[in-house]
Amino acid sequence: MKVSYQWLKEYVDLSDVTPQELADKLTLSGIAVDVVESLNRGVSKVVVGYVTSKEKHPEADKLSLCRVRVEEGKEELQIVCGAQNVNAGQKVPVALVGATLPGGVKIKRAKLRGIESQGMICSAKELGLKDKLLSKEQQEGILVLSPELKIGTDITEVLGLQDYVLELDLTPNRSDCLSMLGVAYEVAAILGKEVKIPSPAVKEELDSDTEEHVKVQIDQPDHCYRYTARYIENVQLGPSPQWLKNRLMAAGIRPINNVVDITNYVMLEYGQPLHAFDYDEVSGGEIVVRTAFDGEKMVTLDEVERTLDEGMLLITDGNKPVGIAGVMGGANSEVKPSTKKILLESAYFSGPSIRKTSRKLGLRSEASLRFEKGVDIERVVLALDRAAQLMEELAGGKVAKGMVDQYPVQMKPVSIPLRISVVNEVLGTDLNRSQIKSIMDRLQFLTEEEGDHLVVHIPTRRGDITIEADLIEEVARLYGYDEIPTTLPVGPANPGGLTREQHLRRKIKDLLNGMGLTETITYSFTDNGRSLEWEGIHGHVRPIPLTMPMSEERSVLRTSLVPHLLESAAYNINRQQQQVALFEMGRVYLAEEETLTKLPDELLHLAGLITGPWVAHHWVASTQTSDFYLIKGMLEELFDQLGVTVRYQSAVREGMHPGRTANIWLEAGGKQVMLGYLGQVHPVWEGYYDLDETYVFELNLNQLFSHMKEMGTYTQLPKYPSISRDIAVVVHNSIPAESLEKTIREAAGDLLEQIRLFDVYVGEKIGKGLKSVAFSLIYRHPERTLTDEEVNQLQDKVISSLRVEHGGELR
Repeated sequence: MKVSYQWLKEYVDLSDVTPQELADKLTLSGIAVDVVESLNRGVSKVVVGYVTSKEKHPEADKLSLCRVRVEEGKEELQIVCGAQNVNAGQKVPVALVGATLPGGVKIKRAKLRGIESQGMICSAKELGLKDKLLSKEQQEGILVLSPELKIGTDITEVLGLQDYVLELDLTPNRSDCLSMLGVAYEVAAILGKEVKIPSPAVKEELDSDTEEHVKVQIDQPDHCYRYTARYIENVQLGPSPQWLKNRLMAAGIRPINNVVDITNYVMLEYGQPLHAFDYDEVSGGEIVVRTAFDGEKMVTLDEVERTLDEGMLLITDGNKPVGIAGVMGGANSEVKPSTKKILLESAYFSGPSIRKTSRKLGLRSEASLRFEKGVDIERVVLALDRAAQLMEELAGGKVAKGMVDQYPVQMKPVSIPLRISVVNEVLGTDLNRSQIKSIMDRLQFLTEEEGDHLVVHIPTRRGDITIEADLIEEVARLYGYDEIPTTLPVGPANPGGLTREQHLRRKIKDLLNGMGLTETITYSFTDNGRSLEWEGIHGHVRPIPLTMPMSEERSVLRTSLVPHLLESAAYNINRQQQQVALFEMGRVYLAEEETLTKLPDELLHLAGLITGPWVAHHWVASTQTSDFYLIKGMLEELFDQLGVTVRYQSAVREGMHPGRTANIWLEAGGKQVMLGYLGQVHPVWEGYYDLDETYVFELNLNQLFSHMKEMGTYTQLPKYPSISRDIAVVVHNSIPAESLEKTIREAAGDLLEQIRLFDVYVGEKIGKGLKSVAFSLIYRHPERTLTDEEVNQLQDKVISSLRVEHGGELR
């Protein structure tokens, strides 16, 4: 909202406050002022002049020699002008010798093609007026002024350049400040002054009543709460007076003609949008407010044909649409030079209805902006009368008696109890009843005393105030944020901290980062093709389509993290990043229903990928490529740090190499829980993404977190020494090392502190179909020193168990 300082002075006494001081006070009270702009960009010694004659320059076809009077009774100036639209009999801005113009331009006596020029006739652009606020004619030539202006008048006074504009950065709730009167109430409350409200006085010179000419029917009272109209005859379209143009341009609105300018002026003044229809184009003077038919079309004022749907609110004449309610009028009822009769509309439309229509059509206007945020229903009639009064004064109109006022949905002012104790408790202040009542009085909110609190009656212009907390905010603003003392909060307080899951997620990320993996974040959306062929932890599941996808590549919710990691790896390798090690922690989405009736399951997954050289060639080290055991070792370190015991089982999974893939099982409460998988990506998929050997893993963190023991348990360092034994046993090739390890643990019992597989040998020396598996065992008693005899007995038991259960023999 752009606010003219000079215009604002008509409503509030600002004699003791400068524009910048006012901006500071508004900002400190919660209404941020982004810019304070002076409309005078450096204009001085420019006055209104009268062109008495125009002749062709004797030495130049495109130049004119003009005689210009700038002061009554004084000698006329001779000025050479290149504008094509200059003519005798015009009043124009004249820059005198010694004048300055925007950009530091100084006017001096000069000779143009041998003829002396004693000044310059100025265009609007040369005076610093913005092009977008000017008509095409004003942009292309000199600025032609109104003929009633007095010769010699300072142009800064004529064009309102002595003004300052405050640009307000309003929050969505402060729609009341989208009008000059709304800002005036705010400024008056801040400064503790009175507001001078205009009192419209319509003469109503026509003998007939408005109801004889206009009929209004509201078919959608839930979208149109109130609709008022007046009938005006004998309107003379023409340019607006300069003062009206100046105020519109200061607010960033281009003047068009006196009728349209009046509706825009009143909208800025009252915050109430209005619309003027050519009465002769409204069939029978009938107004019907209804919603559009699906597919109905109309051409709006911007000459664009709009296709409407059945949720959009229209203004019609019973036969055809003449406007999109609250957004833009129709071209078929536009006020034009031949218009003599006006049907003037002022209405209250539902904000959500206008917002929905505006968004669907991609059409925003000053009117829709105000209706979306909410206007004051009590100003509907006031704004109508104000516009009718101005049309009498500035357009020669004659107004019919009375008005049509359809008000099916009555809105009543809100009354809110305000407890003094709660105000002080929330703000940390010690204000008494009279101080708070004084603030309400400055806001012009009526109050009543009831017991230990005030009942505050909120005027309809402040639709943002609906609860007690809103009133407390008003007290804080007007009392002054800088006046509120610093106090400690009172009441129970809970110390902040991470949840168990947040702590685990951070720990996992730190561990993987420490191993050399880089975290990546990809879209939760994927395509409905290749990426969904991947067999994730949960197998092939039905994808969940999006109702309004961004694109075909992002049309369904992902069921696995791995495909996007493969895409990220290919992207990096194509950009000369040969070593790629990535991980992602994110959610996948699963649903059993084909048509969703409930929200899908969102499971937290962890996936990782490595490809390319893990250790690059170095003069003291050979190249180490990524392989199965590298990614398995990363997971083992991760599980070890998390205190989780898992087992790996060879598996065949679609999308994975059949001989280099394993499922990961979690042992919990005597049960085996599927945790995830790891292995090499199938060569077909590697070829699809143009990758070398690539290894991935994917874990279900929901399962991991739910079956983990609490972390952070302290284990005392051992006091007594350990005894180690190595054992190598020859078994059949088909027996997994995991089974041997399990047997050893059961046989050795609680004194076995650690077991580690350190060698597997297959060769002629031990026979065909056999292998030698070597383990290192560490024994320790927590409360005393073990003897060799005790350990030897445990070793014998271990050997015996391996022989009985697996047919193993010591090597």
